[in-house]
Amino acid sequence: MLQKIERCNLPQDAYTLNRIAGELYAALCGGKISRINQPTKDDLTFIIYTKNGTVKLDACLGAANCRLSLGAPERTNPSVAPNFCMLLRKHLQNAEITDIGQVGFERIIFFDFICVSDFSSEKMKLYFEIMGKYSNAALVKDGVIVGALKSTYIGENTKRVLFTGAKYKLPEPQDKIPPYDTEGLETALKGGGDPVETIANRVTGISYATAAEICAYYGGMPTPAQLNGFVYGGPYAPCITYANGEPKDFKVYSSDAGAERFESVLAAQSEFYARVCAKQLFEGRRQKLKSAVAAAVKKVEKRLSAIENKLLECRETETVRIKGELLTACLYAVPKGAESFYADNYYDPSGGKMKIELDPRLTPPQNAQRYFKRYAKLKRTRENADAQRAETLEKYEYLKSIQAHICAAERLIDLEETEQEMRDCGILKTDKAVAAKKLPPPFRTYLIGGFKVFSGRNNIQNDRLMKSCAPEDLWLHTQKFHSSHVVISTGGKEVPDEVLLAAAEICAFYSDGRGGSKIPVDYTRGKYVKKPKGSSAGFAVYTDYKTVLADPNPHEKEAETL
Repeated sequence: MLQKIERCNLPQDAYTLNRIAGELYAALCGGKISRINQPTKDDLTFIIYTKNGTVKLDACLGAANCRLSLGAPERTNPSVAPNFCMLLRKHLQNAEITDIGQVGFERIIFFDFICVSDFSSEKMKLYFEIMGKYSNAALVKDGVIVGALKSTYIGENTKRVLFTGAKYKLPEPQDKIPPYDTEGLETALKGGGDPVETIANRVTGISYATAAEICAYYGGMPTPAQLNGFVYGGPYAPCITYANGEPKDFKVYSSDAGAERFESVLAAQSEFYARVCAKQLFEGRRQKLKSAVAAAVKKVEKRLSAIENKLLECRETETVRIKGELLTACLYAVPKGAESFYADNYYDPSGGKMKIELDPRLTPPQNAQRYFKRYAKLKRTRENADAQRAETLEKYEYLKSIQAHICAAERLIDLEETEQEMRDCGILKTDKAVAAKKLPPPFRTYLIGGFKVFSGRNNIQNDRLMKSCAPEDLWLHTQKFHSSHVVISTGGKEVPDEVLLAAAEICAFYSDGRGGSKIPVDYTRGKYVKKPKGSSAGFAVYTDYKTVLADPNPHEKEAETL
């Protein structure tokens, strides 16, 4: 029975891996393994000496973004190497790569090695299975598994056995026709229906995306000979395709006129995953910070609610005092043992009476003292609650400003100091590892109409920007919204209206109000901006300001790259 595949991005189909294997052969064959590391449980890195210099091979074998690529960024390695990494070092250190290729038309690439030591010389194979969540690596000698990155165990309900000492077997073949079987393709491609669906569902190793490119290239259903020719030596124009401005896929060939072209599939793959992984890392980091600050905001809101309830309890403070004073003024008229008493209320302009509840077990003077004691307690509670409320509201606004900066962040660099700020104020746990001291990330910088414009990425940068602001520079901040601080470096010159408006638009964009229009932005000279002693990061007070209405605009064209 034929299995219908989903229409999803499968850049690592067997067709693409066939070209990648060829490019890896050209780049690495004849090279020697210098160093092997395992940064994470699913990643392996190999430093290889080749005739063209040192090359880094990165094998990512996790469920997402599985691939073999060259020149990946350096990553931190664990202090103690995992077992599989130690096994590879034992057998493959200084081994020479004699061959690299694809196994059949499977999503598997093999590396052949000659491993020479002082006492022996042996041949070994390292298989990289690029299969999504089933991705794996296995070191094999004479057809027997020496070790696997992800081993199975005896008794596990699995179709493939992958543990030391077992024979290495390929995955069970699918009920599909390989592209080199032209006779089988004659039958497989018959029957009508959608040609893209037919190829993707009936031909081995061809994803839906590749099938669509094949049909677009030939203008419909290809002949078996055409399909075979496309797969084994057809059009070659490595590229990255985009959807809504975001990287969608990398391909050996695409008819998409908007695709970004590269000199090799490996280069296109590396750039594609660099962008995808950078975005995933950024989104993961941002979500972590958003969750942490949201939890902190929730705690503050809960505390604020408790304080408000205390203040509600204290709303009768003045009434209690008045009752005590009225009772003191007419002690002689209060009957002994009375449960209540109506006293003339000389605080009431209309001259009415006020009912005063009494404890019949106490004398009138004792009842009066009871009211004064209660008044004193309520007054203290109210004063403390007022102070706590002011402090909690300040913290609440500070947390909301952190939220605003996290939401406005567009790159990982925008989050770096915000994360440290959150650690410093206890929102995130402090990392016990002593990190190397880094230079602080630069401000967002723009060149507009000959003027330098700076924008802070977070509260810490806002403080730094405020300190660096010259007395005659223009400082901007949104009105009634949390936002980045923006500074126009005037150099003593008059700022044109168009430059001021552009700076205001940047300020509006990096604010809570970025989803709206006509955001009020205040601006003033740097000499009128002050930071109160002991205030939270990013907090400022200012005077002598004017206001301009601005639509949010990032002004990317005027931004200077880092």
